[in-house]
Amino acid sequence: MLENLHVRNLTVFPEANLQFSKNLNIIIGENSTGKSHLLKIAYGALSTSWEGNRKAKGSSPTKTLIQTHLAEKLVNIFRPASLGRLTRRKQGRERCEVKLTFSNSQFDFAFSFASNSKTEVSMEQVPQSWLNAPSVYLPTRELLTLSPNFVAFYEGHYLEFEETWRDTCLLLGAPLYRGIKEKQIQELLKPLELAMGGSVELDTHGRFYLNQGASRGRFEMSLVAEGQRKLAMLARLVATGVLLEQGVLFWDEPEANLNPRLLRQVAESLIHLSHGGVQVFLATHSLFLLREIEILMAHGYDRKIEPRFFGLHFSEGGVVVEQGDSIDQVGNIATLDENLAQTDRFLDADH
Repeated sequence: MLENLHVRNLTVFPEANLQFSKNLNIIIGENSTGKSHLLKIAYGALSTSWEGNRKAKGSSPTKTLIQTHLAEKLVNIFRPASLGRLTRRKQGRERCEVKLTFSNSQFDFAFSFASNSKTEVSMEQVPQSWLNAPSVYLPTRELLTLSPNFVAFYEGHYLEFEETWRDTCLLLGAPLYRGIKEKQIQELLKPLELAMGGSVELDTHGRFYLNQGASRGRFEMSLVAEGQRKLAMLARLVATGVLLEQGVLFWDEPEANLNPRLLRQVAESLIHLSHGGVQVFLATHSLFLLREIEILMAHGYDRKIEPRFFGLHFSEGGVVVEQGDSIDQVGNIATLDENLAQTDRFLDADH
């Protein structure tokens, strides 16, 4: 479990020290406050360690191996002209520093790079062990319709797509899980399949379908509404066992292109996953999604979940982070305030 992320001079952040929950972590802020940057820097580090575990074939992490793969991963995720472009812009040379602390200290590591770095990362702390659980990054758009041949095409050509897309497509194409946790998977799938109106299927050619039963039949994902396709991504990752105990989910603006009915189901599914041992990180500015999560918590849907909230705010020196165990503790978010103000204007209007 990732307990802490400390960044200094990362894009818009002069410095930020984020203390995470083992369950559900929600990053809230206006556009351009760096919500996605925090998700991506954490995902880049975690996925580098997990991929290293798969490639190392039993060997321990080394400084040379990690710094090479980490630099490549960050460039491929953020797509800057050079790695140094991720350093906060100010006059003179500056250095970006990142440190990740886990509940198990053998996974801890820290790195930095200068504003003039091309692809060079310096390792300040090398982990003693590789991470043994995958991380998943869900972008703002769905990926199921891209999956056929996308990975092969991506790896054979230079494309200006974030590598998170390629990583997620690989996980979506994994075989279905078979084993002792099938019952747990079915429990997680049930509400998702109810919301989608069917189950996700993958054919031998790599195309995804939504099977809505004998009465309605099977539909290509390209013919299904995007909101349902986003839920289908989550369902597929559950069905393959990727999102089970010790996994990590990063989801950037899950509310994009989802209607309120499906967004309610997203909130419930995220609570389910958190309770099942998946550490969840969300970036959002949806008041509706936040309210749904609060409603579920307030009505005792699951008292064991301990959410953590992070409010991102503009200041003269850059973006600052306020954090706490409730939305009330992270300061006023302009986007949320505007939503509330609109509700008040609507209620006050004469109809």
